[in-house]
Amino acid sequence: MTAPAAPETPAYLELARRHERLHRFEHLESIAGWDQAAMMPPKGQEARAAALAELGALMHGQRTDPALAALLERAGQEPLDDWQRANLREMRREHRLATALPTALVEASTLATSRCEHAWRRLRPANDWAGFLEVFEPVLDLAREQAQRLADHQGLSPYDTLLDRFEPGMRSAELDGLFSDLRTWLPSLVSQVRERQAGEVVLVPQGPFPIEAQRRLNLEMMRRLGFDFEAGRLDESTHPFSGGVPEDVRLTTRYQLDDLMQSLLGTIHETGHARYEQNLPWAWITQPVARARSFGLHESQSLSFEMQLARHPAFLQQLAPLLVEHFGAQPAFEPGNLQRLLTRVHPGHIRVDADELTYPAHVILRYEIERDLIEGRLQARDIPAVWDESMRTLLGLSTLGNERDGPMQDVHWPSGYFGYFPCYTLGAMYSAQWFAAMRRERPDLDAVLARGDLQPVFDWLGERIWSQGSRWETAELAQRASGARLDPAHFRAHLERRYLSEN
Repeated sequence: MTAPAAPETPAYLELARRHERLHRFEHLESIAGWDQAAMMPPKGQEARAAALAELGALMHGQRTDPALAALLERAGQEPLDDWQRANLREMRREHRLATALPTALVEASTLATSRCEHAWRRLRPANDWAGFLEVFEPVLDLAREQAQRLADHQGLSPYDTLLDRFEPGMRSAELDGLFSDLRTWLPSLVSQVRERQAGEVVLVPQGPFPIEAQRRLNLEMMRRLGFDFEAGRLDESTHPFSGGVPEDVRLTTRYQLDDLMQSLLGTIHETGHARYEQNLPWAWITQPVARARSFGLHESQSLSFEMQLARHPAFLQQLAPLLVEHFGAQPAFEPGNLQRLLTRVHPGHIRVDADELTYPAHVILRYEIERDLIEGRLQARDIPAVWDESMRTLLGLSTLGNERDGPMQDVHWPSGYFGYFPCYTLGAMYSAQWFAAMRRERPDLDAVLARGDLQPVFDWLGERIWSQGSRWETAELAQRASGARLDPAHFRAHLERRYLSEN
């Protein structure tokens, strides 16, 4: 239900009514997209792609209704409170982005990405780069056209317009500075940690781990992390993701019989996303102001769960008996071994399986490639060679001839999500900053976690991040939550504390 507005705000009330209607359409779009990735039979693909394209065109038409410009202008003169003014700001932003793109382009992009994402699920296991290129090049062409139209409209570079959709206010020049700083100290830290870990004995859990037992463990972990099963569910997909809407959050994971940690950590990661969505400001839930502020902030929530909490020694003390309960006792489930296992630094090909230290290299690689793709400095056919060169430079690995574990491994580009990848490392930086602020305010936080009490973390995130939605722009939200704008020094301090501390 939309928060009430005063009767002397007729233009604002009309805008709120229209956005409530859009929210209902977005609900249907999200659930149809989740079903397409998780449940839909293969022969439903063409019809589903056409339906989503039709729905996308319908929603775009509503967002670009010529009457909106006048309503937005009049609403700005009405007596609005702080939440309403923030909502109006977000409405204007949405209108500005929508009116830069013709409906036919939006419809064509939706159709192309639906087809490409569906084909990707079949082509990646076959390592069929040539087949993938056929369905990917139209997606890239349409993304470039969107980026150029947005650039002409906003006065930004083409890539920055796509980045801004996921991380409002962020620009590639700022990212370049953040990532350049990472490059100055991260390789040395990786080397130090690998040398330090060289003599460690690490036991890998021995399977097989029955899928149903893994699923029961995941559901139990979601309950402990506060997931509301009255407002969401867990399913399975090729690539783990969270979707749906705050009223009905859909999470997916994937299972392997010989590796329970992939599914468990993926589920914990997606549960962080879900807690954010389920705890957005409900009084405004049908309005733009109730949306998560940015995808970098969204990733900060999933990484707060997966990296900050799930690898904390106190958390692993609680996890160990659960593993024994679901899979039987084995030495690898001892808490100290779990700590060594989950903080093991080892460069690998797969981003979602990467350790905390080498993960940023995967993000930098993808960021630099997608920026050059959108700006026209790189063509799709050249991606494998550039990917291999970057992988060799950043991680000392090669992917030549192995596109399945190289540029085809992620769902983002097939889905047209150019500009998303930087949000992962921004999220890691933000999550380190959140926990630094928590520890300043509660010096006993680690002792509280050791008692198995996670509630102080949930309370802090709920009050400072979740409940705020998009009331504040990103920099101000960070300032209000933690006392400072984004400061990557917290990320470095966190990594050095976790990986180089004697404790």
